[in-house]
Amino acid sequence: MNEFDDSDAFEAAAIPLSRRAMAARPMPYLDGLNPAQRLAVETLDGPVLMLAGAGTGKTRALTARIAHLISTGAARPNEILAVTFTNKAAREMKNRVGSLLGQAVEGMPWLGTFHAICVRLLRRHAELVGLKSNFTILDTDDQIRLLKQVIRAAGIDDKRWPARQLAGIIDHWKNRAWRPDAVPAAEASAFNDRGIPLYAAYQQRLLDLNACDFGDLLLHVVTIFQKHPDVLAQYHRWFRYILVDEYQDTNVAQYMWLRLLAAGHQNICCVGDDDQSIYGWRGAEVGNILRFEKDFPGAEVIRLEQNYRSTAHILAAASGVIRGNQGRLGKTLWTQAEGGEKVRLIGHWDGEEEARWIGEEIEAMGQGTRGMRPFGLDDCAILVRASHQMRAFEDRFLTIGLPYRVIGGPRFYERQEIRDAMAYFRLVTSAEDDLAFERIVNTPKRGLGDKAQQKIQIAAREAGIPLKEGARRLVEAKQITGKGAAALRALVEGLDRWAMMLRAPDANHVEIAQVILDESGYTAMWQNDKSPEAPGRLENLKELVKALEGFENLQGFLEHVALVMDNEAGNSGPQVSIMTLHAAKGLEFPAVFLPGWEDGLFPSQRSMDESGLTGLEEERRLAYVGITRAEEVCTISFAGNRRVYGQWQSQLPSRFVDELPEDHVEVLTPPGLYGGQGAPAARSSLDDRASRADVYNSPGWKRLQESQSRPRPMHQPKESLTSVIDLDAVSSFTMGERVFHQKFGYGAVAGIEGDKLEVDFERAGTKHVVARFLRPAAAADDPPF
Repeated sequence: MNEFDDSDAFEAAAIPLSRRAMAARPMPYLDGLNPAQRLAVETLDGPVLMLAGAGTGKTRALTARIAHLISTGAARPNEILAVTFTNKAAREMKNRVGSLLGQAVEGMPWLGTFHAICVRLLRRHAELVGLKSNFTILDTDDQIRLLKQVIRAAGIDDKRWPARQLAGIIDHWKNRAWRPDAVPAAEASAFNDRGIPLYAAYQQRLLDLNACDFGDLLLHVVTIFQKHPDVLAQYHRWFRYILVDEYQDTNVAQYMWLRLLAAGHQNICCVGDDDQSIYGWRGAEVGNILRFEKDFPGAEVIRLEQNYRSTAHILAAASGVIRGNQGRLGKTLWTQAEGGEKVRLIGHWDGEEEARWIGEEIEAMGQGTRGMRPFGLDDCAILVRASHQMRAFEDRFLTIGLPYRVIGGPRFYERQEIRDAMAYFRLVTSAEDDLAFERIVNTPKRGLGDKAQQKIQIAAREAGIPLKEGARRLVEAKQITGKGAAALRALVEGLDRWAMMLRAPDANHVEIAQVILDESGYTAMWQNDKSPEAPGRLENLKELVKALEGFENLQGFLEHVALVMDNEAGNSGPQVSIMTLHAAKGLEFPAVFLPGWEDGLFPSQRSMDESGLTGLEEERRLAYVGITRAEEVCTISFAGNRRVYGQWQSQLPSRFVDELPEDHVEVLTPPGLYGGQGAPAARSSLDDRASRADVYNSPGWKRLQESQSRPRPMHQPKESLTSVIDLDAVSSFTMGERVFHQKFGYGAVAGIEGDKLEVDFERAGTKHVVARFLRPAAAADDPPF
């Protein structure tokens, strides 16, 4: 404890200004604040919740509050604990405070991320949890390696029960501040009923190694505060004021840590927006901000509602959607700015048409031909719900030479799983591709270590043959033994078999590509991977196989990707930004496109299946975040058809489309999306307008047609390679025949165009559907046995 007291006195003495001297400073940082912001800055004592909507200047208010604490003498810099979620945010906060005070801020040692601050605290008191002050912090790879040792020591097959799955379980428990002896009985079945004892064994191994993982940084400090009230009391005196940014993103452990620290004086100011809580999948608890007033009775709740980013139409659209959530504190964003574009809503025949239209629209907006000011590429962003949606846009943009960047992750064709799959495809089409062989020979794991792979390299080099043939010779000569030999033989034979399948006259390269991924074990590798990224990687692989449908063969597709990626290399000029909605939080763009607003895609069916109403409300918050990224123009789009798992499926517009306020939306949907003048099965009049051919007179539709000689029905043949509508196919149905559709019910065939039919449905009106979705009505009436 003496170390703490000494450093306390030393750091306090290092502050040159007295509180009286600081209080004499002028307060220019208050200039320009609106009344709500100023109230949030000047309400210093007691618990304060700064409920800050998107674009309402919460960072300015938060930094001004810190400057006010220092300037008025309420606290010295070293007596303020300010917590952020990223190092970038911490640096920005410190720089802004210095700018507001007119000088660099020194002596603010407690401004940083949760983990950075907890590292400092834990090093001071490491012995209280069985560690030494020089403990090491394991990264993810080290953590997985240690967990594998623990699993094997328990006699468990780590292939069947992978370490990555256990790591996710333990991380979840640590996020909820559960030590091994405090994990609830309801969790006892985790990891085949062995999760809790393995967690205990893992924690002991960490202590033996004088190490901890990232989850321990908070967990250990919470434990210290709970078990050693004298230590906690000293920090109550040390931190006179606590400020927390992005409070809606805190997990249970962070919440407990903050409550323990604020329990003395309760001078805590939490800044956040419950409507932007979108990280529940990684442990964030929106309930932390929702129950702030219960946790801190008498708390002052200050709503920042004046928006400085978006037009009134965009704000109204966002408010209309988020109003559907029950679990929220409630606020209404408004702006003094007048005018602006309404939120634009457009439906497309399919996903490829959606990507094509957005590319054309971005180019037109850049030329100022849409009745708006010109928008540069850097002004435009495309925000998708899932990363696999990026493929259609990347393919289209690469084809037409439209520069783009992917924010928050690699480009689609640069992702690990895509590169691995493409290596398999390259090796099947060209057995001499040694780089591809090196990439996949032990992916997934085949028991081929460095020595075995080196043997293959030497054998191939000495014989002057490709690595694949070198591997074949070693297997036949039995120079590679054990489990790796059998797996290598299976790989070589598989490559031969897949190549023969591709050479067959009636070869279907799309189906063969799926066979390659399945029989190689690559698909299963990601199916067995329990990391949070695995489902997304599987979706990306499905999207890759889907992309093959636009090409005559596998070789043509590989050449296309190689050429367009090479053409794109080194582009550093203006670029369109593409990212997921999660990656977009905190960003803003003049023009935003929100594609894929269809039920099942957005809101995500997986999220709703796994979390029910909670998942749906988080999806709605994602929609709110997406809309509020737009400053001037927001365009929402959906497709009437998408290919899912290799099959066409009719899509319904997202339920969030129904929640958009009609007065603030301009419908751009061209005629023919769902066909005719019949009313579709819409849930709202806006949905109806967006799905029907009755919008010729809208200003948006007129602007959309400026560069075209006449309106083009969305179901006509497309020029691009990725066209997926086969107009030469012959339908097995006849005019007037009674048919049945899984979603739309019974109807009669009113028109035939290749394999696409116009059907007058009894309940859903007239629609265009692909023939494979229909059954003869008599067959639908048959009993299911």
